[in-house]
Amino acid sequence: MIISLLGRLHGRPLWVRAALLAAGLTAAFVLPWVLYPPVAADILCWGLFAVAFDLLLGHAGLLSFGHAAFWGTSAYATGLIAIHSGMPFYVGVLGGALAAAVIALPIGWLAVRRTGIYFAMVTLAFAQMIYFIANQWGDVTGGENGLQNIPRELPGVDLTDSFVYYYAALPVVLLGLLAAWRIVHSPFGRVTAAIRDNPARARALGYPADRYKVVVFVVSAFLSGLAGGLYAVNHGFASLQEVYWTTSGKVVVMTVLGGIGTLWGSLVGAAAIVRLEDWLSTSGFEETGLVTGSIFIVVVLLFRRGVWGTLTHLLRPRGTEPEAVPEPGPVPDHEETTQPVAP
Repeated sequence: MIISLLGRLHGRPLWVRAALLAAGLTAAFVLPWVLYPPVAADILCWGLFAVAFDLLLGHAGLLSFGHAAFWGTSAYATGLIAIHSGMPFYVGVLGGALAAAVIALPIGWLAVRRTGIYFAMVTLAFAQMIYFIANQWGDVTGGENGLQNIPRELPGVDLTDSFVYYYAALPVVLLGLLAAWRIVHSPFGRVTAAIRDNPARARALGYPADRYKVVVFVVSAFLSGLAGGLYAVNHGFASLQEVYWTTSGKVVVMTVLGGIGTLWGSLVGAAAIVRLEDWLSTSGFEETGLVTGSIFIVVVLLFRRGVWGTLTHLLRPRGTEPEAVPEPGPVPDHEETTQPVAP
C-alpha cells in the first residue's frame, strides 16, 4: 500500500522515495539509541507539532500565532484524564487531541474571516485567553505550579523506562504524520492549496473557501493536540509554558527553518532546535534563545526555502518542476460563476 501511494507521486523515481521513507523510519527507530530517550521523545512531539503547523501555514497559507493553545490544552486535558481515570495513556492523548479540536472549531470559525496579519492576531488573542484561563483556574490546572505527576499507564508495559515510552509513543506520531501526508495529497488538500493560491477563483468555481479553512484549522489543532498530549506524558507535567505565546513562536521557527510547505522539513527543523537546546542546556549555556535566534536569522537569509526545502531543490533533477496544484473540479449545477475571476 505504501509503495503504491509513493508511486502516485511524481517528481522523483519511486526507488528514491522508497529509500527516503526507509531512511526516515530507520532514523525514528534508532533515535533513542543515539540520544537520551526523553530528548528523542521530545523530538517526536515537536516534530509532529511542527508538521501540524506546516499543514496550516504551508498548505493552507494561514499563519497562526496561537497554536500553543491547542498544544497546551491537550497537555492539560491529557494530564487530567490520566490522573483521574487511570486509563492507558493513549486514551488520555486522544482525549486531549479531541479537546484541542473542540476549542479550535469556534476559534477557526471566527479567525478565517480575516487574512494575513489579522488572522495571526486573532489566533494570538484567543491563545492568550486560554493562557489566562489556565493561570486563573488553579483548582484544575494547578495555576503557576502546573499539573504535576501525570502517570504513564499501559497494561502489561513498564513505561517508567523512558526508552520503552519512546517506542510506545512512536506509533501515535507515525499515524499523525501519515494523516498529515495523506491530507496534503488528497483531493481535499488539492482544493485547500488552490484556495491558498487564488481564493477568489476557488470561490468562483463553487468551493466554500472558509469551510475548507476551518476544517484544515481543526485538523491541524487535532494533530497539535496529539503532540502536546504525548509531550505532557513524556515529562509527567503540564505547565503554563505549554500555552504561552513563546511556544507558538517556537513552532513557527521550527517550520521556517525546515522549509515552509515541505511538510517533512518541519521534522528537520524540530529535531535541530530540540537537539541544539538540549546540547546548550547541558553545556551550561543559559542564553539558548540567543543562539537559536542567530541560527534562525542565518537560515532565513541564506536558505530562503529552509534547510529541507533548499536541499530538495538542489537535488531535484534538471528539467523537473515541483508538483503543480491541479485545477479545481467543475462547478456544481446549482452554482453559476458570474463573478469575475482573479488572474
